[in-house]
Amino acid sequence: MNGAECLLRTLVNNEIGMCFMNPGTSEMHFVAALDRVPGMRAILCLFEGVCSGAADGSARMLRKPAATLLHLGPGLANGLSNFHNARKARSPIVSIVGEHSTQHLRYDAPLSADIPAFASGVSNDVHVVRRAEELASAALAAIRSAVNPPGQVSMLIVPADISWSDAGEPMGAVPLPVRKHPGETAIRDAADTLRSRQAVGLLLGGTALTGPALEAAGRLATATGVRIFADRNAARTESGQGRFQPRRIPYFPEPARQSLAGLQHLVLVEAKPPVSFFGYPGCSSDLLPEGCQIHHLAKIDEDGPASLAALVDECGAGNSRMERSAQGPVPPPQFGDLTPDTVGAVVSALLPEGAIISEEAVSASAPVWKHLLRAAPYDHLPVTGGSIGQGLPVALGAAVACPGRKVVALEADGSGMYTPQSLWSMARESADVTIVIFSNRRYRILDVEMRRTGVEGFGPTANNMIDIGRPDLDWVMLSQAMGVPATKAATVEEFRHQFSLAMDERGPRLIEVVLAGS
Repeated sequence: MNGAECLLRTLVNNEIGMCFMNPGTSEMHFVAALDRVPGMRAILCLFEGVCSGAADGSARMLRKPAATLLHLGPGLANGLSNFHNARKARSPIVSIVGEHSTQHLRYDAPLSADIPAFASGVSNDVHVVRRAEELASAALAAIRSAVNPPGQVSMLIVPADISWSDAGEPMGAVPLPVRKHPGETAIRDAADTLRSRQAVGLLLGGTALTGPALEAAGRLATATGVRIFADRNAARTESGQGRFQPRRIPYFPEPARQSLAGLQHLVLVEAKPPVSFFGYPGCSSDLLPEGCQIHHLAKIDEDGPASLAALVDECGAGNSRMERSAQGPVPPPQFGDLTPDTVGAVVSALLPEGAIISEEAVSASAPVWKHLLRAAPYDHLPVTGGSIGQGLPVALGAAVACPGRKVVALEADGSGMYTPQSLWSMARESADVTIVIFSNRRYRILDVEMRRTGVEGFGPTANNMIDIGRPDLDWVMLSQAMGVPATKAATVEEFRHQFSLAMDERGPRLIEVVLAGS
């Protein structure tokens, strides 16, 4: 069989059944092979940043790789921003990038580019296939690299002639790696630290923010008094009413330092020491108190849930009561202006159990988050790498991966304009996503950052660079043009009605929320 079919069958043999793609000439044999190979769901995206972001969203929810298919160096370049976010999320992705045919490379044609150089910025594992008979083994190596803990974007660069040449038989399934247990020494060290009667914090990241790991952390908090923190940029957190809720480290450094104040020890579980998102004049990037000692219970490639379970046993905390969030949603107002606070109250009150929230609300995030803590149990997919434009693609990927669950994308208007093509794919795939656009017609976060970086106010020209209200974006028209039904809400009453309908119906829907003062 030709290389394209061999590659496709190797992916399917390894339970990679979803490929987000934007193909071109060099990938046509892969596209043609889709009709000969059952088991692969091919999802067309109109921009490569949607492909990479959607693969990230799928991987976060399924904890197994999705694939992407991109066209040459420029296609990969268009996807790099959300591959950056996927790398920070530790998402397993196999990204196939087409290349010119081998004999054509020496001519430096218009679309020629240094694809491995582009790929190396977001991946530690870049495979360039040199001969057709090596394609299946290279694909298997890419898959193995993607799923190797903690997970990563693995790049497979395939020249067009290798896709159309005879490549032999596909490879079978690669055994899935098992995360390493950190070992008894790390468990004992952490237990001794928790029993030291000093001020100790436990910072959770990676897989330690879901399921039994959260319950174990809750028991440790009750039994030992350890303060439990969550990495705010971790790929996925189970939250909502009835769950143990660690303290999420605040975004800005001053409240973050206040939250961590007094700690003498910090124990890391699949997490890195906390630092500020940006550097500011006269402000240290390190958020920990001076002299705070760092301990590793589980490194980022180790088994955080198992290590927490072992720590519970070591500390004799197995029978300790776990503190669960018992507070239900605050009843939202019936009337009034729409603000991030009132929008958060409505979403929290009406969110169905088991929902998935893809959140890129940026400046609106903090007031919304305090309400989401009271919502019915849900999964939270936040910004991971800080490169904006991930919210809508991640929502698409999560919805395709988990078709039985309602997905809500909480999206800032400025960030949403980076990847609005996601809406078209949502419509085509009938993805059950409700998009809430926070429309303030401004890069509002930059107003805050202006003051923090010491800039002494914006003049008229500078102000034009963060004002996105001339002309006003019309998200209703934009959404409808892409096939997604849309409405606009300017009051609490309107938003309550529209969001309630969206929660009761299946399929994509967009609500543009016009915030007061916009």
